[in-house]
Amino acid sequence: MKIRTKKVPFSYIEKIKPPKHRRPQKPWWILGALIRLISLPDLWATRFKFTSEGIKELKKEPCLILMNHSSFIDLEIAYRIFFPKRFCIVCTSDGFVGKSFLMRKLGCIPTNKFVTDITLIGDIIHALKKEKVSVLMYPEASYSFDGCATPLPRKLGVLIKKLDVPVVTVMTDGAFLRDPLYNGLQKRKVKVSAHAKCLFNKEDIARLSAEELSNILDHEFTFDNFARQYETKTEVNAPFRADYLERILYKCPACKCEETVGKGTKLTCKACGKTYEMDKYGRMNAIEGETEFAHIPDWYNWERECVKKEIENGSYTLDTEVELGVLADYKAIYKVGNGRLVHNLDGFSLTDKDGNLIFSQGVKACYGLYADYYWYEIGDVICIGDKKRLYYCFPKGKTNVAKARLATEEMYKMK
Repeated sequence: MKIRTKKVPFSYIEKIKPPKHRRPQKPWWILGALIRLISLPDLWATRFKFTSEGIKELKKEPCLILMNHSSFIDLEIAYRIFFPKRFCIVCTSDGFVGKSFLMRKLGCIPTNKFVTDITLIGDIIHALKKEKVSVLMYPEASYSFDGCATPLPRKLGVLIKKLDVPVVTVMTDGAFLRDPLYNGLQKRKVKVSAHAKCLFNKEDIARLSAEELSNILDHEFTFDNFARQYETKTEVNAPFRADYLERILYKCPACKCEETVGKGTKLTCKACGKTYEMDKYGRMNAIEGETEFAHIPDWYNWERECVKKEIENGSYTLDTEVELGVLADYKAIYKVGNGRLVHNLDGFSLTDKDGNLIFSQGVKACYGLYADYYWYEIGDVICIGDKKRLYYCFPKGKTNVAKARLATEEMYKMK
């Protein structure tokens, strides 16, 4: 999927008025039916099946649907499970670019990822109470990089208490293995399933504290796709399964250099030459010598600890030239040339080459980072911004966006 872009000088951005806020609409039933129809080839190809628990009892009652986020098939799964029940969808603002009318008729609610957005709460309440439809939300806000859950917002329990509607969770199995974000949109032959259940009814929400609700959700959103693949012996025989694996396994555990490259079924360190093979069960095995981390999330967590040490000793920094895109309205992503992105112990700072843009984002701004691979088929991206504008930074040269995300999360914890 691609996105509409337009090359303009930065002065053009200054003249753009931000989109006027509009309350979400009740979704058009016919569009839901169309998505259900379009989804059939993907669902047939993955032999999709789902189970449910306590869903039928809800009948037509609006509810908050919380779903884990693995790949684009997640939305198709939601329509398969809940259609003809109508629901609004909380989605990232860039999803509205070039198709604002259609997205609103689908009932989509735009929000800027990892940016404080008080109006979003009002929009969700409007959909539930005024339009009398459910709301689908991906609380992780980002696709999983390493197949494990990403942190949930700490105020989710407070939101659930405020909304006072039943909460339904949808957890997928196989969706990540079919199309992991690092693998460059190359789909594998894997069965996909899901389990939907009513996690909290109104009585539960009244009885439990906001903290208890959040803790239960944390437990519900605890998963490890690579561990499950190995335990169930789910085979992924795709000859490209290690393509671009350096996007998550960027640091060599043998020589500690960040010079890895994934191709075919192998990951090789260009600095020391050590090579690992990714087997059909998702395990990493050294061709020669010790296998430091057979389990990919263990490798990724080791990288997290390495980043944490860099932060603690003051050596962490990212300083790179970027191609700069700006989201200022829903007409296009405006490409305004090159800029420079710096990430250090003070947070992010971004400037353009002509000095027209000076933007900073402190460490306490958010617990996570909007980082993505091959974003809308443009390239790996780091996105920062505020309620008014989002800045999409496409690094030039060697920059790993996963490391920036890890650093953002660890610095937030420390502060």
